[in-house]
Amino acid sequence: LVDHLEVEPGRHAMVLADVAGKALPAALLMAKVQATLRALATEAASLTDLASRVNAILCRDGLPNRFVTLVYLDVHADSGRITLVNAGHMPPIVVTPAGFHDLPRGNMAMGLLVRASFEEQQVEFQPGDMLVVYSDGLTDAMNAHGEFYGDERLRALMPGLSALAAADAGARLLSSVNTF
Repeated sequence: LVDHLEVEPGRHAMVLADVAGKALPAALLMAKVQATLRALATEAASLTDLASRVNAILCRDGLPNRFVTLVYLDVHADSGRITLVNAGHMPPIVVTPAGFHDLPRGNMAMGLLVRASFEEQQVEFQPGDMLVVYSDGLTDAMNAHGEFYGDERLRALMPGLSALAAADAGARLLSSVNTF
């Protein structure tokens, strides 16, 4: 799931989520995740509250052995501040002109334990900084020889992304995976 919602003028929510499983059950769960996030996003007191409420609903209504990993970003357009919650997803990567680093690992995936806790992270960006949020579909891409694209290839691209616009950085990532 990739989604965007203008929560209020100048404040945007962006989500990247991945569901365990395939086919119709996974698609139905993802639709539930999207609808639940959209329904609660404007009322939640914090991202911690939002994640806890979505998790409780998924635990109550979800399917056995199904869970969701996600990164939910709260982007304030008039500042360099992003607040996020990471529920079991790969840590986003901050790319700056000086280098790159992972954000701290997130909490557990949603839909597993009703009393799971979720913590917000805040990141301050300077002009030219970039946040790379990706799913394991990128690093788990496999070539004809059965090799995974992997974290090392992804990390090798990071220094070259810092001077690019977001669309160009995304295109370079996809091109690298497709070439691989």
